[in-house]
Amino acid sequence: QVQLVESGGGLVQAGGSLRLSCAASGLIFSIYTMGWFRQAPGKEREFVAAIHWSRSDTAYADSVKGRFTISRANPKNTVYLQMNSLKPEDTAVYYCAGRPGGVAVTVNEYLYWGQGTQVTVSS
Repeated sequence: QVQLVESGGGLVQAGGSLRLSCAASGLIFSIYTMGWFRQAPGKEREFVAAIHWSRSDTAYADSVKGRFTISRANPKNTVYLQMNSLKPEDTAVYYCAGRPGGVAVTVNEYLYWGQGTQVTVSS
C-alpha cells in the first residue's frame, strides 16, 4: 500500500520560510518522480514543483521560481519543498504526489497523493 505523508506546514508571516517534507512508503521511491501541488480555497489544485527520481531534472511553476526549491533524499524516501519569501497568495493546502517516469506538471499525470498539509501566510 502506497502512502505519502506530508509534514511541515503551519502559519508564517509574509517574507518567512517553511520546509515541507513528504515521506513515502510502499513504492520504489528511487524511480518515482515526486511533485508538490497546492490548492487554495475555491481554486483548482495547481502544480508547484517536481523533481525526477535521478534529481537531474526539476520543474517549477512561474509563481514560485526563485523562492521555492524542491529536493529529495532517496535513501530516506523523502522529498522536500523549501519555501522562502512566502507571500499571502502562497496560502493553500500543499500536496505531495508521485508518478513513475519523468517530470510532469499536471494533476492527472500523478498516480499517488498524500493527504496534504496546510500552509497559511499572514500579511
